[in-house]
Amino acid sequence: MATIFEKIIRGELPADIVYRDEQVTAFRDIRPAAPTHILIVPNRVIPTVNDVRPEDEPLLGHMLYVAKLLAEKEGIAQDGYRLIINCNRHGGQEVFHLHLHLIGGRPLGPMVVRT
Repeated sequence: MATIFEKIIRGELPADIVYRDEQVTAFRDIRPAAPTHILIVPNRVIPTVNDVRPEDEPLLGHMLYVAKLLAEKEGIAQDGYRLIINCNRHGGQEVFHLHLHLIGGRPLGPMVVRT
């Protein structure tokens, strides 16, 4: 069954798409954690980081480059931002289609709540 991200990439579900090329699609998160919260998603399904193959290295680098471009476009590059990739349930992954969160626009605090 197709993930919500596959449906967005194919245009079957609406999304606020801010960037698209032959490798990735980027769109605003529907439940933003900060003023800027964009998801950068490969157009090809890779379920988790654990499923990355050596031939995916150029795609992963491209995702980081797109994050940099979008941070500049959003005006958050100078003050700073966070990039997050969650993996599997304990890592907080909700959609099993690899995606990079670009989050910024305010101070973000600690990465993980320490217990």
